Amino acid sequence: MVESGESRPALDRFGTSADPVAAADALIDRLGAVRREIGTVIFGQQTVIDEVLTAILSGGHALLVGAPGLGKTLLVETLGTVLGLGARRVQFTPDLMPADITGSEILEEDASGRRAFRFIQGPVFTQLLMADEINRASPRTQSALLQAMQEHKVAVAGTDQPLPSPFHVLATQNPIEQEGTYPLPEAQLDRFLLQVDLSYPDLAAERAMLLATTGTARPGVEPVLALGELEAAQALLRALPIGESVVDAILTLVRGARPDTADDDSLRRSLAWGPGPRAAQALMLATRARALLDGRLSPSIDDVAALAHPVLRHRMALSFSARAEGVTLSALIDGLVRRLG
Repeated sequence: MVESGESRPALDRFGTSADPVAAADALIDRLGAVRREIGTVIFGQQTVIDEVLTAILSGGHALLVGAPGLGKTLLVETLGTVLGLGARRVQFTPDLMPADITGSEILEEDASGRRAFRFIQGPVFTQLLMADEINRASPRTQSALLQAMQEHKVAVAGTDQPLPSPFHVLATQNPIEQEGTYPLPEAQLDRFLLQVDLSYPDLAAERAMLLATTGTARPGVEPVLALGELEAAQALLRALPIGESVVDAILTLVRGARPDTADDDSLRRSLAWGPGPRAAQALMLATRARALLDGRLSPSIDDVAALAHPVLRHRMALSFSARAEGVTLSALIDGLVRRLG
């Protein structure tokens, strides 16, 4: 938690500081505080926390995939508080309409009898939107988020309505209950910078969770970042240097995952389609964010390897023959990572 009287000049000058190294060091310290604060209520999911923070620091969106009860909703609520963001939650259901997300115009009449349309903002007008069980809504409703996620605005009645800044979507998806769901189209999946898979906590983490959440006191969190600091951090991240070897590793990984450019015949036969340029852009940003979270000022090839699965797994599809032979995307990505050396 940041005390109200604490001085933090280096962090306040992100992007304009004469000493970018000092600003980056200040950001690394603050990110450590963010991780510790989140860890007081989220147990046994440090990799998940880091991947979601990576997506947000990179200025992108994340798709959280996991069974019920793993803390996806609590994680999003906690992030909103700790990062100092306004947050809203939308429960996606089959009867949800696009206007329920973006908002709509209503006809109003004033005291003089004059009528005019007024736009009522929907829940998408927030800084951190939780799209809960996004695959339960119809494709028409899912598409309402496409423009918002890419352009940070929505078009209503021919007028563009800008969204708050920063704007991030954290969507959840339940992989177990597939009845009554609509798979996300490839165009929307590609707009998620990372797909974050949640697994069950280990024994020690689950024990700590039980002791912390079933007593009379409920754990809570406090804001760590102040208004505007997240955007400043995102601007600083884009200014961090990245080595040619890391750029080459990103291109090797992404181009090797496409059936058109893969240099392995078995890979070409196994893939129906592969990642586009957004995957390479995501890796360029996410490797920088991961380095900062780890206390480093420059990313390495190890960062590329660690982020290969969350960046690629929702941007690739197996061919029919590969599925029939029992090939998995995870195994294919592992093979691509091994080629990085």
